[in-house]
Amino acid sequence: MKLTKLVVSGLLLAVSGNLPAAEAHFDDQVRGDFFAGFAGDRQALDRAMESAEKAIATEPKMAAEAMSWHGAGLLTLSGRDFAQGDLAGAVELWERAVAEMDEAGKREPDNPAVLIPRAAAWFAASRTAPPEMGQPLLEKALADYEHVYDMQKAYFDKLNIHMRSELLFGLSDGWAREGDTAKARAWFEKLAALGPESGHHDQALLYLSGEKYSVKGIGCAGCHTARQQASK
Repeated sequence: MKLTKLVVSGLLLAVSGNLPAAEAHFDDQVRGDFFAGFAGDRQALDRAMESAEKAIATEPKMAAEAMSWHGAGLLTLSGRDFAQGDLAGAVELWERAVAEMDEAGKREPDNPAVLIPRAAAWFAASRTAPPEMGQPLLEKALADYEHVYDMQKAYFDKLNIHMRSELLFGLSDGWAREGDTAKARAWFEKLAALGPESGHHDQALLYLSGEKYSVKGIGCAGCHTARQQASK
């Protein structure tokens, strides 16, 4: 599975309903170009990256959010370099991406609009990267999602079910991949409690019954998944 497709699925989570609707966020300005860019439109990605770079340089209130998205763009470019055999270029972009996303979190450690895009991209990239590169990203992503969950715990049940499902599945699957069965079970139980409408109910039930589950396609169970598949 290609890194670019996984980054698309992960970042769709960032705009699925858990950011305060009354606030302006960087992704409101560029999500269309970023998503098109992640899906292979290089011109759209170039526009999105240019917008992010401008925001980082000139819009202090959105700089951290822009850095999180820009880092995801760098991860996408890194994945393309890997696929083309440019290992040196890929590693350089990868390191820049991670450093930039780390800096975004240092600037605004409690902003879901910073944490979710970078964590979603890290979850995605960690699936296809070599273990020595992917494992640190998986750990970072888990920390971000858990922090977002803790911040939203008081009103988590009021978020739309897709948002809750994707966040809980990320945590469930992430801890399962880490080998921490106790944490994975606890999160999968929360996920199973959402019921069949969550889109990940079958995976939760399989794990809780001791069976293996699969992550099909691009991994996300949202309505956008069907639209992407239909457009292929």
